[in-house]
Amino acid sequence: MKVIVTGAKGQLGTDLVHLLADRGYEVYGYGREELDITNFDQVKQVISEVNPDVVIHAAAYTKVDLAESEPDQAFLINAYGTRNVAVASEAVGAKLVYISTDYVFDGTATTPYNEFALTNPLSVYGKSKLAGEQFVRDLHSKFFIVRTSWVYGKHGNNFVKTMLRLAQERNELMVVNDQVGCPTYTVDLANCILEIIQTEKYGIYHVSNSGHCSWYEFAKAIFEEAGIEVKVNPCTTKDFPRPAPRPAYSVFEHMALRLNGFNEMRNWREALKEFIVQIKL
Repeated sequence: MKVIVTGAKGQLGTDLVHLLADRGYEVYGYGREELDITNFDQVKQVISEVNPDVVIHAAAYTKVDLAESEPDQAFLINAYGTRNVAVASEAVGAKLVYISTDYVFDGTATTPYNEFALTNPLSVYGKSKLAGEQFVRDLHSKFFIVRTSWVYGKHGNNFVKTMLRLAQERNELMVVNDQVGCPTYTVDLANCILEIIQTEKYGIYHVSNSGHCSWYEFAKAIFEEAGIEVKVNPCTTKDFPRPAPRPAYSVFEHMALRLNGFNEMRNWREALKEFIVQIKL
C-alpha cells in the first residue's frame, strides 16, 4: 500500500512516516520544501506520479495567533491547499485523510462535542481549517476528516515541551484553568489513523486521548510525571490576552470511533506518562 504524507516534517507527520514505514507501507513523506500544497500544478504532478492508495494531509498553517493578522495566508494554505490535495487525490482514486482541529467549535457547549455537533469557529485559524473540511467534503468521495486537539509529541514544539523548558527557568508558573480539552499524544493519534485508513468507514472522526483536563491540570500532571517541583498557579484566559480567541470547552466525544467499531484511545494521563519516559530516554 502506497501512502503520501503531507506535512511530513511536523510533529504528527514525522510520527506517521515512522509508523507507516515500520508497518511495511511504501511511504512518501513531503515537507514544505518538497511539496508546496498551495501550488496546484505541483500537487497534481506529485500525487499523479506516486499514484498512492492513501493521502494523509497533515500539512497546515498552524500559527493560531498570527493567523488573525495573516488571514490570506491561513486560508491559502488551510483552505485552498487542502482543495488542491483533495482534487489531486480524488483524480487518482486515493483515500484522503484530512487532519482538522477542535478549533472548528466555539467552546460554548457544556457536554462533549460529537462529530455531528454544529461547528462555529471563533478564530481565523479555526475558520480556515473548517473551510478545508468543506473542500474535502465537496471535492472528494472517500475521505476521513480527523479532528484532533492539544497535540504533543517528540517532534516539534508543543505545550509539554514548553512546560518542561519553563520549569528549568522558573520555580513558579501561571497556567490558564478555564480552557478545557483533550490532550493527544501523536503516537496514539498516528496509530488510530493507521487503523482507520485500512477501512472504508469514511466520515468525520474525533480522535484524541480519552478523558479531559484544563491546561492548568495538564501542566500539573506534566510536572508530576516528570518528577519536577514547580509551583503552578491557576489563572484565567483574561489574565493572558492573546490575538486569537480559543474555545473555552473543546472536549471531544469519540462517537464515530465507538459506532464504527474502533478502539477508543487510552486516557490522556497514561499517554503523557509514556511520553515523558520516552523523552527522558
